Amino acid sequence: MTVPAKPVLLTGASGALGRQLTRFLAEAGWTLRLTDIAPFPDPVPKGATFTKADLNDGVAILRLAEGCGAILHFGGVSVERPFEEVLGPNIRGLYHVYEAARREGARVVFASSNHTIGFHERSERLDHDCDFRPDGYYGLAKAYGELMGRLYWDKHGVESVFLRIGSSVPEPVNNRMLSTWLSYSDLCRLVERSVLAERVGCAVIWGASNNSRTFWRKDARARIGWAPLDSADTFAGQLAGKVSGDPVEERYQGGPFCAIEYSR
Repeated sequence: MTVPAKPVLLTGASGALGRQLTRFLAEAGWTLRLTDIAPFPDPVPKGATFTKADLNDGVAILRLAEGCGAILHFGGVSVERPFEEVLGPNIRGLYHVYEAARREGARVVFASSNHTIGFHERSERLDHDCDFRPDGYYGLAKAYGELMGRLYWDKHGVESVFLRIGSSVPEPVNNRMLSTWLSYSDLCRLVERSVLAERVGCAVIWGASNNSRTFWRKDARARIGWAPLDSADTFAGQLAGKVSGDPVEERYQGGPFCAIEYSR
């Protein structure tokens, strides 16, 4: 089994997706450096170490990244919150990650989000080069992250894969997720290929399983050799009518994030 030649740093390791990635990649034999501002809730697996750190601490991030060949950046505020709460970890923290990647010559796999384009209507089918239409401060920060990665590619040659993750949960729970669901297994394989692909440049990939109702079309998945194996379609019968009743939430691809403090 192929493993990276250098250690891989995973931020946000204590979160739901970070824990899934830790388990999958450790079982594959990867050498992992895990970090989060919260304690790691599981036993630290063989081949991994955990260091509690704040993304606002640039020196700590630089030290953690020493000798790493890739940084999986899944840390930061993961839901819609007021601007001041998002600012530190999601904006300043992202800068610290990219500075560490620049110094180490490491590839960044960035957990971007469908909320970068959340105010596109559900009737649209989007390619990876569509306009950003963030649906809140969280989505705005993720769009900033993709632009930061583009800057570091054009100016410094730092490779990035931006994963515009839809809804990565154990199972879809409503009608919208029939379009946006990304299974944990598909996520883990996506991250694995994002690191192991020979050359990626600066790539955008829609983070969704093989859902026939998807909102999203063209992206760079062929560049890394990834294709999703799971599908939300098997849940369609039980979820097709499960909607919120909120006209704003149901109109836009970003769903409930669009409705938060909506005042038009």
